[in-house]
Amino acid sequence: MSFFQKLKEGLSKTKKSFVSAVDSLFSSFTRVDEDMLEELEELLIMADTGAVGAEEIIDTLRTRLKERRITDPAMARDVLKEILVERIGEGEELHLGTKPSVILVIGVNGVGKTTSVAKIAGLLKREGKRVILAAADTFRAGAIDQLAVWADRVGVELIRHEEGSDPASVVFDAASAARSRGADVLIVDTAGRLHNKKNLMDELAKIDRVLTRELPGADRETLLVLDSTTGQNAVNQAKEFSQSAPITGLVMTKLDGTAKGGIVFSVKKELNIPVKFIGVGEKIDDLEHFDAVQFVDALFE
Repeated sequence: MSFFQKLKEGLSKTKKSFVSAVDSLFSSFTRVDEDMLEELEELLIMADTGAVGAEEIIDTLRTRLKERRITDPAMARDVLKEILVERIGEGEELHLGTKPSVILVIGVNGVGKTTSVAKIAGLLKREGKRVILAAADTFRAGAIDQLAVWADRVGVELIRHEEGSDPASVVFDAASAARSRGADVLIVDTAGRLHNKKNLMDELAKIDRVLTRELPGADRETLLVLDSTTGQNAVNQAKEFSQSAPITGLVMTKLDGTAKGGIVFSVKKELNIPVKFIGVGEKIDDLEHFDAVQFVDALFE
């Protein structure tokens, strides 16, 4: 099964609640009018695009329909899709031009962070890259063992220390291994939650210093993993983490578990951080580079 098919199936809950309602709305009107646009705005809000985001989408839709003299609901549906693609923006490629490059993965516990690390490793390996993982989430019981199982399944090397050890020391050893073994990418799994924001900032800053010292000039991505099923709470998490780290991209997980896939639009609107990966399942190949056109097509087909 292609990833597009998986994406279509994974977005079925959102399609059932949002797109089906949109199609029903459009088919119940013979021409576009303000009543239809108001109802459409309510549907967008219910899909978790956010109230402000929904209003902006409708304002843009209203303007374009007027400019193009469109009154046919079927044609208006296509314009809506066009606007939604623009709202998310084109998926940005990972910037991994150096050898090695670094991907730092952050996010609270329970969002699928560690499995996302493994899935990204698997994806990059399938693209021909040599990947090393660093188990720097040393605070959570079982996190290291969980990543070890995934690393073995994917077939990539893992640098690990004992639970409770200094995460920065794990990163130091992993950076040395990546450099000496000719790895293309070092992926660092970080602690999902520390005692408070200051602890988080201090830990990330310490890891940053080690990477800067050991791999000077290496390209670096900092990816924040968000659980799509948490809706607007994911936006709040992103805001919190953006104060602690320079986030370069988002990984949206569990899109198959929510009827509010509109959160992808909301997060992009609120933070202006590109979505770089989306996940729609538990299998190793159920995560893929994000493509806005593909995402919206999967929603509406």
